[in-house]
Amino acid sequence: MSQPLDFTDEGMLPSGEFVLSLADLARSFLVEGPVDRDAYPNWDAEWRRRLVQNLEILVGQLWQVGITEIFVNGSFVEDKEHPNDIDGYFECDLMQLTSGDLQRELNLLDPHKIWTWDPASRRPYRGYPKLQLPMWHQYRVELYPHVGQLCGIRDRHGNELEFPAAFRLSRDGKPKGIVKIGAPL
Repeated sequence: MSQPLDFTDEGMLPSGEFVLSLADLARSFLVEGPVDRDAYPNWDAEWRRRLVQNLEILVGQLWQVGITEIFVNGSFVEDKEHPNDIDGYFECDLMQLTSGDLQRELNLLDPHKIWTWDPASRRPYRGYPKLQLPMWHQYRVELYPHVGQLCGIRDRHGNELEFPAAFRLSRDGKPKGIVKIGAPL
């Protein structure tokens, strides 16, 4: 019998790509809590469950427009007892993104019209220094389109990274795991 998946000693998801359906994610230790529950007395499973429910809404909208390569990371996949949000990215077609078609199609599906990555749409949230996108304000999830572009995050040598590389490194440059959302059948 294999050991249950748990956080590394550094408090991160082990290095690698973990494919989970949304249902499996909701039942995983990332929501329910680490194996050593005594070490995490304030683990907020209810909040984490709510984040996954919100993620499910956005992933469902992405699936409806044909996007299936969706990855999540951030403090949600770390041992932070109450993560601020879920961060992630999805792979999409450059022309669909630059034409505005992707944003338009997604906003037709979302009742709050939150699909935008325009920096001018960012607004403050009490107690947070970073301005947040509309999707964060509504769902506490931020999913960014990836078409092969650099993302503004740099490695320890100063090289700007694409989302796939950046999301697989900790803040101090150590490899960490990422969750790939399994596409519906």
